[in-house]
Amino acid sequence: MIQTAAVQVRPVTADEFFQIPDDGLRRELVDGEVRVMSPAGHAHGDIAMQVGWRLAAHVTTHGPGKVYAAETGFRIASNPDTVLAPDASFVRLERVRPVEGTEGLFPGAPDLAVEVVSPRDSIADVEDRVSRWLGAGCHVVVVVNPRNRFTWIYRAGTEPVRLTENDVLDVSDVLPGWTLPLREVFA
Repeated sequence: MIQTAAVQVRPVTADEFFQIPDDGLRRELVDGEVRVMSPAGHAHGDIAMQVGWRLAAHVTTHGPGKVYAAETGFRIASNPDTVLAPDASFVRLERVRPVEGTEGLFPGAPDLAVEVVSPRDSIADVEDRVSRWLGAGCHVVVVVNPRNRFTWIYRAGTEPVRLTENDVLDVSDVLPGWTLPLREVFA
């Protein structure tokens, strides 16, 4: 929040949020409030990279869109503004083209958001993020939990699907041809 008077506090806008100097801290903007996040642990980073590079390799070969790294902010709500950054994400090419060559936050949710649960995340935190992504138009949210080696697939209007490390993640409805044996992620 930005202090505008001795007693008044107003929400931070996405444009103001984007202008915060890079000091190495990871931040998100939730309902106009800047939230500083602790760095992820090594297990979290490893899992995010395992999923991310496989996602990027598929998209690089088949070219149906763009894969974005964890630092990418997606503006998913306005008045008050919300900007979230998943651990990995995919956006279809027809949605990328209109913003190519521009700076700033991506307008809208990715088509696929991957969230890796960190040790400090509560169930309520994870559910809130999933709800925000789906509510903003994300087609699929994949939540990977390194602690119990479960992966959950969320789609709007359907029950979540739980996978184990012995299963294969299949989100080919959003990203044609991409599947991921989860054993590779947890190896």
